[in-house]
Amino acid sequence: MLLQIIDTLAAEEPVLEETLQESVTPSINLWEMAQYGGWIMIILAILFACACYIFIERLVKLKQATREDKSFMDRIRDYIHDGKIDSALNLCKQTDTPSAHMIEKGITRIGRPMQDVQVAVENVGNIEVSKLEKGLVIMATIAGGAPMLGFLGTVIGMVQTFYNMAQTSGGIIEMSALSTGMYQAMVTTIGGLIVGILAMFAYNFLVARIDRVVRLLESRTMEFMDLLNEPA
Repeated sequence: MLLQIIDTLAAEEPVLEETLQESVTPSINLWEMAQYGGWIMIILAILFACACYIFIERLVKLKQATREDKSFMDRIRDYIHDGKIDSALNLCKQTDTPSAHMIEKGITRIGRPMQDVQVAVENVGNIEVSKLEKGLVIMATIAGGAPMLGFLGTVIGMVQTFYNMAQTSGGIIEMSALSTGMYQAMVTTIGGLIVGILAMFAYNFLVARIDRVVRLLESRTMEFMDLLNEPA
């Protein structure tokens, strides 16, 4: 009886192996998936590369903008109280930060009415902030435009699918004839959403960092004006 059971299992083993092989679904990697998206995926890849470049380049600039010696304002105060205006200007040039540029402009206006000094400092601050915001418009455009391009690919893919359906004769529709359009419709949507979401998060992160720099510039402006109002 035992030998009969063993022979039965041995006979069924090839059948089980064939069933398992047929049940295994072939996998697809990201590169093959992206190829189904067509030319729209190329545009999305270019937009993604631009967003990455802008994000890294702005991040480096913002890090430099917030890098400042904690004793900077104390040294400026000492130089101004001692009458060493040239030393204060040299310190601002060596520091090379947005706040140092503002203070440098204010120092060159010492002796004029306080209102003129404050206006000059604030104007330089606005210029420095606009420099830091360079490229953010492009980042925001990518964040909003990438999903729209993905949806455009979806519409194009669906049009191609229905066109292939219309070309079939005899009313028999094969899935293989529709797969290309369906793949393009789904892949471009995924690609556009991924690029748009990443660009949106990157944009908001940079805006938050710029707001931090703006608050720092406002603090330095108030500190500098208070310094000029201090008794000698």
